[in-house]
Amino acid sequence: MSDVTTTLKEFKRDIESAKNLDSLEIIETKYLGKKGKINELLQSIGILNQNERKELGSEVNKLKATIIQLIGQKRTQLAGSETSDSFIDVTLPGKRYPKGSLHLVTHAIEEISAIFARIGFIRMQYPEVEWEYFSFDALNMPKGHPARDDFETFFIDAEEDAKFGKQVLTPHTSSGQVREMLRMNKPPIRMINISKCYRPNWDTTHTPMFHQFEGLCVDKNINITHLKGAIDYFAKQFFGENREIRLRPNHFQFTEPSLEPDITCGVCLGTGKVKGVKCKVCKSGWLELAGSGMVHPNVLRAGGIDPDTYSGWAFGFGIERVMMMKEDLKLDDMRTMYGNDIRFLEQF
Repeated sequence: MSDVTTTLKEFKRDIESAKNLDSLEIIETKYLGKKGKINELLQSIGILNQNERKELGSEVNKLKATIIQLIGQKRTQLAGSETSDSFIDVTLPGKRYPKGSLHLVTHAIEEISAIFARIGFIRMQYPEVEWEYFSFDALNMPKGHPARDDFETFFIDAEEDAKFGKQVLTPHTSSGQVREMLRMNKPPIRMINISKCYRPNWDTTHTPMFHQFEGLCVDKNINITHLKGAIDYFAKQFFGENREIRLRPNHFQFTEPSLEPDITCGVCLGTGKVKGVKCKVCKSGWLELAGSGMVHPNVLRAGGIDPDTYSGWAFGFGIERVMMMKEDLKLDDMRTMYGNDIRFLEQF
C-alpha cells in the first residue's frame, strides 16, 4: 500500500512541475504508459495472497483514475495558456475566412462576352490611350465637332503626331472599329470590343471612367434588320424575356442611319415613378442604353473597305448602364459601383 501512496506523491510533484504540454505528455507516459508505474504496480499483484491482491488492485485502480483526472485538468490549464501554434484542438469547428469576389462590372463583361461568342463574335480590346485620328477623324468627325472639345474629352499633354494628331484617353470604344477593319483587311468582320472609356462627366448615370462594349459587323448585304436582330438578341439574353426594347432615330457622325436603343427602366419598371416621385434614373420609364446604326461609308473607307461592296452595323453600349438595368438589381446611381462601400460590393 505504501507503494501506491509513494507513487501518488511522486506524481503530484511531477505534475506540478509540468510547464507545457510536451512535459505533461512525458509525465503521462511515465505513469500511464505500457511500461509506466501503474503497470509496474499491477504486475506486483501476482506475488501477493488473494486478500492483498484484491485490496491492492482496488487502490491501484483508484490511483489510475486520479492520475487520469489530474492530467486532464492540467492539460486544459496548459492549453489555455499556450498559443494555437503549440496546441490545436482538432475537434473545434474551422474558422470561416472572408473571401472576395469579382466586381459586378467584371461579371457583366464576362456575361456579355459569352452572349456574343455564341453568335460568332470575337472579343477584342484596343488602346485606352488613343490617337485623335482613330477617335474622331476616322469616325467621320470633322475638326470643330463638339465631341472634340476639351469639355467632352480628356486630352493628354504629349507631343502631337503629324498624321494621327493629339493623344486622348479614349472617349468611346468606337475607335476600335477602324482598327479592326485595318487588322482584318477584308470582311467578314464580327467583333466585340470591350474597354475602359473616359469622359469628364459625373452624375447618376455617368462616371469619368466607365466601360463600353462595341459591336461591329461588316459583310456583304448587311442591313438594318440585322442590327435590330442583334440588339433584340442581346436584350433578351442579358435582361430577360420580360423587358422591352425600342429603337429611336438619332444622329451619330459614324453611322447613317443612326438609332438609339432604349430599354424599359429596371428601377421604376417602366412606370417613370418610384413611390410617386419621378424616377431619377430614367425620368420617363425608358433609359437610353447605346448608340447604334449602319456604319457610315466614310468610316468603311477609313478602314480600307469598299462601301459599294460591303456594308455593316455598329453599336456601343455602356456596361455600367446596362448593369444598372439588370433584372431585379434596381441600382439607381451608377457611382455606387465605384464607391468602395463594402456593404454594397459584398452582395455580389
